[in-house]
Amino acid sequence: MMDNSEIAELNTSLREAEPKEIMTQLLERLPNSAISFSGAEDVLLIELSKKYSPPPPIFTLDTGRLHPETYRFIEKVRDHYQRPIEVLFPDAEAVSNLVKNRGLYSFYSDGHEECCGIRKVEPLKKKLQGLDAWITGQRRDQSPTRVEVPVLEIDTTFSTAQHQVLKINPLANYSSGQVWEMIRLFDVPYNELHDCGFVSIGCEPCTKAIGPNQHEREGRWWWEEATIKECGLHRINIEQDS
Repeated sequence: MMDNSEIAELNTSLREAEPKEIMTQLLERLPNSAISFSGAEDVLLIELSKKYSPPPPIFTLDTGRLHPETYRFIEKVRDHYQRPIEVLFPDAEAVSNLVKNRGLYSFYSDGHEECCGIRKVEPLKKKLQGLDAWITGQRRDQSPTRVEVPVLEIDTTFSTAQHQVLKINPLANYSSGQVWEMIRLFDVPYNELHDCGFVSIGCEPCTKAIGPNQHEREGRWWWEEATIKECGLHRINIEQDS
């Protein structure tokens, strides 16, 4: 278990480090870690980790509401890297009850927290019970709620008194432009929706293409305030870090 002083020291030393150096140093300390894969940033993490021996395992969340292009993308990444990808699914009974009682699109009027909690947060919570850390593609420039994202943090959402879970954010220092420069440099596969104006891609009902000069998070949960555009996987950590 890492204490706050050790985490603060690592954040200071790695604040301006390149993503590969961040991953190398932190995976040495936290070998029981896995990559959380969903979007362009996360595939870059897979690319950067491919020469580790053994490479960290990869998992993804299938909410049951993803775009067809996203399912094809998952298989494209699996084939490209020849690495297994564990797919996490929500509890079928919880989803059934949600749809029966609230309908398929209750989040447009009631907020997305309940749906995301069932489809994303709970499956991830179960997965993280067996890990010491998860590796994410969070960046400081992604949204107003992420401007203080550190390289390493205690995940207060999923940690318990008995089991500490850390979150590793190797791309925290990077901009969207830097991410895409590396994607093109290494010929990394990406979701074909990016070529159709989609920048931040989540579930189909909650994601849309954006226009020129719009911020990438304007395409996610566009009917809600910009300061609450988190699905629940990261929100509590961000609120406590700010």
